[in-house]
Amino acid sequence: MLSISNAPADIGERILAAAASCIVDFGVDRVTLAEIARRAGVSRPTVYRRWPDTPSIVSALLTEHVIGVMREAPLHGDDRESLVRQIVTVSNLLRRDELVMSVMHSQLASTYITERLGASQQMLIDALAERLRAAQRHGSVRAGNPLQMATMVLLIAQSTIQSEQIVRPILDADALATELAHSLNGYLS
Repeated sequence: MLSISNAPADIGERILAAAASCIVDFGVDRVTLAEIARRAGVSRPTVYRRWPDTPSIVSALLTEHVIGVMREAPLHGDDRESLVRQIVTVSNLLRRDELVMSVMHSQLASTYITERLGASQQMLIDALAERLRAAQRHGSVRAGNPLQMATMVLLIAQSTIQSEQIVRPILDADALATELAHSLNGYLS
């Protein structure tokens, strides 16, 4: 009998792990479903049964990845300062994440920056809106539509993550985090 500790990883998890390694090795724009299947040790039809195409796999991977990053930066309070601290921490983690930065510097990223919200972005907006409602009840965040405010917070943080490399000569990592916190505190006060 196979013990749980020796059980092979779930096929979906293996496919996502294979996709992550492909993205880091080749960049999003050069990842193929065939290579993902090869690295996962499964057939292409096995991958197709779970996801219709490579962008769908990347989207699922990013959503799972962002959820993991958010778990690494838990919210410690219902006030604005705690929320801003969490947003800055998540932004810092994402800026240093090889997988996320590979996606951010791809053609796929322009779709999620200029054309439509992705599942990861929508998940972040929903989570931020809920946390903003709590901070509004606490009295530390100004009145306003939490969903709209969360969307603006996402845009501010996303821009910081995207632009970190080009502003590095002016704002090192610590200065960027400090200025992001000032921006968010000012916007939400």
